[in-house]
Amino acid sequence: MIRLLFTFVLILSFVSATAESLTPDEQRMADWIDAHSEDAIALLKETVDIPSGTLSLEGVREVGTVMRRELDALGLATEWVEMPAEIARAGDLIGRKDGKGKKILLIGHLDTVFEAADGLRPFERDGDIAHGHGIQDMKSGNVVMVYALLALKEIGALKDIPVVVFYSGDEEKSGRPLTLSRKPLIEAGQWADISLGFEEGQNYDGKDWATIARRSSSNWMLTVTGKQSHSSNIFNEETGAGAIFEAARILNAFYETVRGEEYLTFNAGTIEGGTEVEYDPGQNRGTTFGKTNIVPRKVVVHGGMRTISQQQLDRARAAMREVVADNLPHTSATIEFTDGYPPMAPTEGNQALQRELSAINIALGRGPMPALDPLRRGAADISFVAPYTDALAGLGALGGGGHTPDEFLRLSTMPIAIKRAAILIYRLSREEAAE
Repeated sequence: MIRLLFTFVLILSFVSATAESLTPDEQRMADWIDAHSEDAIALLKETVDIPSGTLSLEGVREVGTVMRRELDALGLATEWVEMPAEIARAGDLIGRKDGKGKKILLIGHLDTVFEAADGLRPFERDGDIAHGHGIQDMKSGNVVMVYALLALKEIGALKDIPVVVFYSGDEEKSGRPLTLSRKPLIEAGQWADISLGFEEGQNYDGKDWATIARRSSSNWMLTVTGKQSHSSNIFNEETGAGAIFEAARILNAFYETVRGEEYLTFNAGTIEGGTEVEYDPGQNRGTTFGKTNIVPRKVVVHGGMRTISQQQLDRARAAMREVVADNLPHTSATIEFTDGYPPMAPTEGNQALQRELSAINIALGRGPMPALDPLRRGAADISFVAPYTDALAGLGALGGGGHTPDEFLRLSTMPIAIKRAAILIYRLSREEAAE
């Protein structure tokens, strides 16, 4: 059903408003953005040259100081939200501005996956291509947000738009518990009508793609116990199958009976089994001792799961619990689920935003912008606010190599992303004013 929905959205995007063109104010913004593209790149370089791995708390705060300077200059009221000490994260930067009409939340993050121990790859430019840690994910998107607002300010439109700019300090390695570390973001989502995420855009098959859905990311842990005995007794009435055979049965049943629903994936990431097992899920590390002549007593399997909706997540968890409960002789098993990033489902409101963005892309001469298959994107912070707002993600510039030392950005796509964002915010604010 969801696959049919994405096909329908794709068709709509191709038939929508082929005669779209920019208004005079929108053209003024586009011209201003082109004239200030090097300024945007200079801000990008400034932030890329600051190492800000999630656990490099001072680096994250330093990038936050730079972005706060920019938000202050825009006239936003800014604050740095400290995290509780036990979370061990730098905090979040929030900029706010009152206005009338639709309330718009812009989402970015200050941290990168690269910590101090990885070394810093500074900003390096070679023609249209620039490299540097965090340049694609997502320091370029942070700059896109600022310059879209600057373009709106240039034509006098920003003063009427209620907006919150939210820069998380720990998107790449979220602090736990999420109920605390994501509390400020969720509160911003509950305030907003529309949420826009600025991680990197997607372009393939000659098309730009809009992100209206992202799958969830959560964990599960299976613990199996059996009756320890001499291996010569395995399978008899007194000893039974042992923990490893029971774990194998369960995993195979997951594969045979739970697998198959569209957009549902689950992975067994680690497995420890034997006579003695110790496992630390926080470090994803464990130790095992066992012998080939001993029926194993314990198995621990740690895995992850991704779904397109909360309903799909609930169904998969129920099916897995049913499998776990049907134990082999003299074994027992339990499965625990840990919530992580929720799904961003492909709602009608998200589809409407995608159609608006597609019309803007046509007006900019880049053609229709279909909805991206959610299998092509992972979880992101926008998922925490998607239950409360219409949402659209992937509004950043184009690049590649994310989470690798070869991460890069196509600098020519920065002004394109800024134009799309500025015009989208402008049109959304005008629609509300007309009601």
